[in-house]
Amino acid sequence: MEFQDVVRRRRMVRDYDSRPVDPAVVDRCLANAQRAPSAGFSQGWGFLVLDRPETVRRYWELTADIAHPDAWLTGMMRAPVIVLPCSSKAAYLDRYAEPDKGWTDRDEARWPMPFWHMDAAMASLLILQTVVDEGLGACFFGVVEIDAVRTEFGIPASHDPVGVITIGHRTDSSGAAGSPRTRARRSDVVHRNRW
Repeated sequence: MEFQDVVRRRRMVRDYDSRPVDPAVVDRCLANAQRAPSAGFSQGWGFLVLDRPETVRRYWELTADIAHPDAWLTGMMRAPVIVLPCSSKAAYLDRYAEPDKGWTDRDEARWPMPFWHMDAAMASLLILQTVVDEGLGACFFGVVEIDAVRTEFGIPASHDPVGVITIGHRTDSSGAAGSPRTRARRSDVVHRNRW
């Protein structure tokens, strides 16, 4: 698929069928995620992949009321793969304390933006785009019950989940995004040479 087609076709999919996802596809998603920009090549990300039915179900048990699912949850729970992209602030502070960077004090105040989260988010976008390129669907959404998820799946304290990505085969009814809003006009968001 051409890159522009991937960009145009990328949507958040919230309704999956139960067909399994080829593990090689998941591996390609993760390999591409590792190609994301990374400040100082810190690579302070980690990806928890839940791809066994029992671990996927356990994730939903921890984070949702699966006894009373709404339409969103019903569709999302059919996704056979869940990826939790995580970021490590310590990896960035450590990297920038190395001699070639010269910030030996590891002072977090030097970071006006939390690049550890930003880089994990960029890696997440590459996962979403790879999924589209593979002809599948995905949805990025916020993680809830972080402490329970961290404990259940052994996410170390050094890494913080920045979101959740479901991956699977979209159903025929998985049309456009569920928002009634339209995409902002380019002239409203792009400012050339001056705001």
